[in-house]
Formats: sequence, C-alpha cells, structure tokens
Amino acid sequence: GIIAVIAAAFGILAYLSYAFRKVPHSFRYGVAAIIAMLHDVAVMVGAAAIFGKLLGWEIDALFLTALLTVIGFSVHDTIVVFDRIRENLIRRRGEAYDRVVNHSVVQTLDRSISTQLTVFFTLLALALFGGVTIRHFIVVLLVGILSGTYSSIFNAAQILVVWEYREWRTWFRRKPAESATM
Repeated sequence: GIIAVIAAAFGILAYLSYAFRKVPHSFRYGVAAIIAMLHDVAVMVGAAAIFGKLLGWEIDALFLTALLTVIGFSVHDTIVVFDRIRENLIRRRGEAYDRVVNHSVVQTLDRSISTQLTVFFTLLALALFGGVTIRHFIVVLLVGILSGTYSSIFNAAQILVVWEYREWRTWFRRKPAESATM
C-alpha cells in the first residue's frame, strides 16, 4: 500500500508539473496536490485505526482499494480546481494571486460539491443497504471522499497561496502590537 501511494505521488507530481508547464512555478501545483493527497491518506488511515480499535475492523485489500480510489477522486478534484486557477491567471492578469485563487475556488465549488454529493449519497445507500461484506469498505470510502472533497477545495489551493506569498516565514513570529489609538 505504501509503495502504491509513493508511486502515485511521483506520477501525480510528474503529470502536474508537465500539464501546468505554462504556468509560473508549475512544480508547486504537483507538490500542493500531493500534500492534499497525503492529508486524505492520513485521514483514512486514522479513521481505519479508530474503527479498528472501537469496532474491531481490520485493514485488508479492500482498504487499499478504498485508499487508491480516494486518491484518484481527490487528485481529480484538485486538478479541476488547479485548471481553473490556470485559466483565471491568464484571464485576470495583473490581479493579486490570492484573489485569482479565491475566484477559481468559488467557480469550481458548485461542481465539486455536486459531484461529491452524488458519490456520497450512492455510497451511503450502499453502506445502509449493501450488505455486511462491503460495509467496512464503503464506510472507509465515505470518510475518504469527504476528506478528499475538503482537501481539494480548502487545502490544495491555499497551499499554493501560502507558497506564492511565502507566508510560512511569519507563522511563528509575534505580530506587532496594535496601536492603542485605533
């Protein structure tokens, strides 16, 4: 499973770096997608650990299938958001990067939520009425799909903004005291 995730990460990095080669810093798009993907993997592994401890569920081949499926869904949704950012960077030249990213996320929000809700309701029906043999697989897949939707919209694009403005440099510094004459 670990080898599959690492191979997927390198493939995604290579593909996104190539696909976004006309955008400045195309490598960042691949790295941001991988970080968002790793977030989804961590959430799913954490959920599986909790389910294992509380409900006695075991990690098996179906868990690995769910993990790779969620990686695919999450990266696809992230690419849709990134593609819109790429289009808007051309259309909105001269506008601040964070505004372009925000506008792009808002434009894709409708599509992302609609697509993910369709998958969510289908999986929910399978979890409720599908039978015991696939229930663990479906529940873990549900957790991953929800995490993937969140990370594509709220994590991946924001990583690009933080990287563009190098905001990590000021994360651990004290903010200047506000003046008392406000």
